[in-house]
Amino acid sequence: MSDSQNTDAKNGIERLRKIVSKLRGEGGCPWDREQTLQTLKQCLLEESYEVLDAIDSNDLAHHAEELGDLLLQVLLQAEIRKEKGEFSFDDVVEGLSEKLIRRHPHVFGDVKVAGSKDVLKNWEAIKSAEKKAERKSAMDGIPRHFPSLQRAHKVQTRAARVGFDWVELKDVIAKVDEELEEIKQAISERDAGQIKNEIGDLLFSVVNLSRHHEINAEECLDMATSRFAARFRQVEQRVAKEGRQLKDCSPAEMDAHWEAVKNEERRPAAGVS
Repeated sequence: MSDSQNTDAKNGIERLRKIVSKLRGEGGCPWDREQTLQTLKQCLLEESYEVLDAIDSNDLAHHAEELGDLLLQVLLQAEIRKEKGEFSFDDVVEGLSEKLIRRHPHVFGDVKVAGSKDVLKNWEAIKSAEKKAERKSAMDGIPRHFPSLQRAHKVQTRAARVGFDWVELKDVIAKVDEELEEIKQAISERDAGQIKNEIGDLLFSVVNLSRHHEINAEECLDMATSRFAARFRQVEQRVAKEGRQLKDCSPAEMDAHWEAVKNEERRPAAGVS
């Protein structure tokens, strides 16, 4: 990056900081002035998910816009902390810069790595050394606001790092089967509380199965949900062509339409062998 580009970037972020400061300041925007760290939590979550949607849309302008909205949340939170005399956006930037340098000794130091696996191994070792004084358990530091599947994956990964993990894949699969049988038992006993517990155990075991295959369970479920929604819309369209609505169909008719949609998906596109 050239000196002029560095200057432009610095001036750009400084302009943005001044705008946020004015929004929060005397005579600024009533909505922005009313925000607290607690009220901004949901905004941060929503903006993060909107960035993910923008990435999948492959719309460059939309992606840039959503990254800006996410950056605004960082600036607003830093501004609130600054108003309380606790830290500033500069502190955030400086802390991040120092951490990136410290955790990349293969770039900013003399450490040699053979590939990305070595990078991750070094990162975790350095991170563990940094957090050793403040973390008493391998479970410490896992955000409780993670989506449930993601949190389960993180918990299992932390446990696996200290050797608490299944070695054989067949044991992981056996655990899924075991949990399913325990759900059936709880259902037969009509124990609502135990049914809830066993369904949770089954989900946790399925996450473990996906982890052992190096597959993200959150992404798997999202794909399955999107696939179901797309098929459901096609079923609705098929029924609408008959001049009816789904509520007018029998379960057998709906199932037939569903299977027809699935078969259409399996059929190769015209002209493709």
